[in-house]
Amino acid sequence: MKRKRVLVIGLDGAAPQLVFGEWPEELPHLRQLMATGVYGELESTIPPITCPAWMSMMTSKDPGQLGVYGFRDRADYSYRHRRLVTSRAFREPAVWDILSRWGRRVILIGVPPSYPPRPVHGDLVACFMTPNADCPYTYPPELKQEVERVVGRYLFDVEGFRSRRKEHILQQLYDMAERRFTLLRHLMCTRAWDFCMMVEIGVDRLHHGFWSDFDPEHPRYRPGSSFVHAVKDYYVFIDAQIGETLALIDDHTTVLVVSDHGAQRLDGSICINEWLIREGYLTLKQRPHQVTAFDNVEVDWEKTMVWGEGGYDGRLFLNVRGREPRGIVDPSDYERVRDELAEKLRALEDPHGRTINTRVFKPETIYKQCRGISPDVIVYFGDLHWRAVGSVGHATVWACEDEAGPNEANHAQHGIFIMSPTAERPGTHLAGIHLMDCAPTILHRLGVPVPPDMEGKVIP
Repeated sequence: MKRKRVLVIGLDGAAPQLVFGEWPEELPHLRQLMATGVYGELESTIPPITCPAWMSMMTSKDPGQLGVYGFRDRADYSYRHRRLVTSRAFREPAVWDILSRWGRRVILIGVPPSYPPRPVHGDLVACFMTPNADCPYTYPPELKQEVERVVGRYLFDVEGFRSRRKEHILQQLYDMAERRFTLLRHLMCTRAWDFCMMVEIGVDRLHHGFWSDFDPEHPRYRPGSSFVHAVKDYYVFIDAQIGETLALIDDHTTVLVVSDHGAQRLDGSICINEWLIREGYLTLKQRPHQVTAFDNVEVDWEKTMVWGEGGYDGRLFLNVRGREPRGIVDPSDYERVRDELAEKLRALEDPHGRTINTRVFKPETIYKQCRGISPDVIVYFGDLHWRAVGSVGHATVWACEDEAGPNEANHAQHGIFIMSPTAERPGTHLAGIHLMDCAPTILHRLGVPVPPDMEGKVIP
């Protein structure tokens, strides 16, 4: 009897409103998987970002349990010391760690964050966080030579995807995905494997660069864009690559197509530290004459209660007495200040005086525990239709451009989930699926016991 296998195709940021709503007829291979399996919106972590979402999916632990809250986290309670999250930050066992202990062979390509590469019982190619192709990016190390023999110089990410060079970005997106899927199919055909997972980062990069070209509701939409079909055409291309890959598997293989978060239009940015200055929570010793990164301004910490960091979401930190070096917020006032911030943030308006529906979270209420140093407050400006900007020196609280460069989309709370085949009720749309359900479901499909401390449930 053939052993069961699981193939996971990760599409970073794939949007359910596009896959399930706008273009299902244009995506025949995904549509076939939906018809023979189950599918639905996949709820992401808070915040819904690549790191830690993929590892939350594959460990079935929330960001607080992982102690990872974004790409950069506070390393200690000083004001400037942050750490860039890498594969070394994660201590909880992922699916492939558990399977490796059970003697099951795995293939991993581009699963964030997998740089630097760590040992697995099988083969691993690191993710887009790899600095460049000159670094050691495979396990075992000698796999790198095989990768370059099969696809040439390996592409981890799109150079300059936050730019106006749209033709150049598109060319890289296609080149990168073609090489990644080619490598996937090569390893599937040349290795004995039980679990295989690949993540393509290009879908996310596509959204950030081209969302305004096709969405009439985007504030920067202009009819007649020469890139109006860029997003759909790329989805069609990815669907074709998936089709070629599915041709290599048998009936004993379960296929999952998943995304770590969704995508939606970006209306603008909120200059979070400018807002904190305006509201009296943050004081600078001298205001800069031009837009300046927050780390490069001199803060009067003896007069500062709160400061913030930008990103897809906003992260606020209180300057607490006895915790931060020059803290001024008395611990007894901690909850009062957080509640006050939440009330004011929810009332925040856009430049035209319209409330933007901002959501505010306290980490200890959304995570089972908070390891490491979590933000004191997490903010979804405009329910993620607005980003947070951390720099100061702006003339306003509102900004049209992202400080990292041109950006047309933000992340959304729900990604996609497709699993095929299923014995009962094929073609069923499922509700209430969380990405932490994926790890126990994969182990269950492979006949491996699900650890009792996993937070997710097995998807039937």
